[in-house]
Amino acid sequence: MKLNIALLAGDGIGPEVIDQAVKVSNAVATKFNHEITWTAALTGAAAIDAVGEPYPDSTHEVCMAADAVLFGAIGHPRFDNDPKATIRPEQGLLKMRKKLGLFANVRPTFTFPSLIDNSPLKRERIEGTNLIILRELTGGIYFGERGRKDDGNTAFDTCTYTRAEVQRLAKLGFEMAMTRGKRLCCVDKANVLETSRLWRETVQDMEKDFPEVTVSYEFVDAVAMRLVQWPNSYDVLITENLFGDILTDEASVIAGSMGLMPSASIGIHTSLFEPIHGSYPQAAGKNIANPLATILSAAMMFEDAFGLKEEAELIRSVVNKSLAEGIVTEDLAGKNKAYKTSEVGDWLAKNI
Repeated sequence: MKLNIALLAGDGIGPEVIDQAVKVSNAVATKFNHEITWTAALTGAAAIDAVGEPYPDSTHEVCMAADAVLFGAIGHPRFDNDPKATIRPEQGLLKMRKKLGLFANVRPTFTFPSLIDNSPLKRERIEGTNLIILRELTGGIYFGERGRKDDGNTAFDTCTYTRAEVQRLAKLGFEMAMTRGKRLCCVDKANVLETSRLWRETVQDMEKDFPEVTVSYEFVDAVAMRLVQWPNSYDVLITENLFGDILTDEASVIAGSMGLMPSASIGIHTSLFEPIHGSYPQAAGKNIANPLATILSAAMMFEDAFGLKEEAELIRSVVNKSLAEGIVTEDLAGKNKAYKTSEVGDWLAKNI
């Protein structure tokens, strides 16, 4: 099969971890006789430095022409530390999501047998955890009207959702639940927010179309609590943009490291695959960043974008093998030997 993939390394550790995902993907392509065409493009701070904007038209054209997008990370401290900066790397991410129609962020959370005791949560609470949070990506408070008034002393951000936006995400959630444990949880704040009442009402109306799925409705604060008490009680959760942003980062620590969790963003025009971690600028260029989340994102890409399940399973199996044998970067090594980012990639590619 011919695979046309846009490659957006981004900022910080993005280029280093992306290099390892490319290395592993090329090894898979060689083994299974696929042909990958990688097309690199700029985004984030790197794009601002080069052309003055974080998601230039040239990058969008590359993404639109691709079958899938493999993405690293966005962000740089010189923008974080300047509250008056008018152009920011993160604006590129929001613009990319909007222009590519990336409406659903798929964030799995699962445990690795060899790392279960690395989690800050007790073994008995997290064993068997295998959940997916579907976060709506193109609506809500991040895209609503915002501004200042009263001479800049009052600020406002508006959360807006349409029924169609909720239906689009919920349908994906129902369909995903049908392939898993047939349990769906709608996460909202319907006791306070009108947008949440629209979410709940819309999902309730859709229940009849998926009679095999058991649906629950929980407030976001209760879910935040239960995620650290009984995460293995959840199957598929759907929620709005801001709630999903917070809950998915909370859920990521269950596995023991943010450097382990992959994600996908399902879109109208294409789909994007990325690690859940940020650009980690303190580690940039040091060859110490954990590449496994990016490599597991490539596994999701093989399966979800191209239907290549065997290839995806091979990547996951060698990742589990590397964890079991201690071929890991310093964030997971503890008192044992820590391998460089590139060494982990080399080991995985060789084993494939």
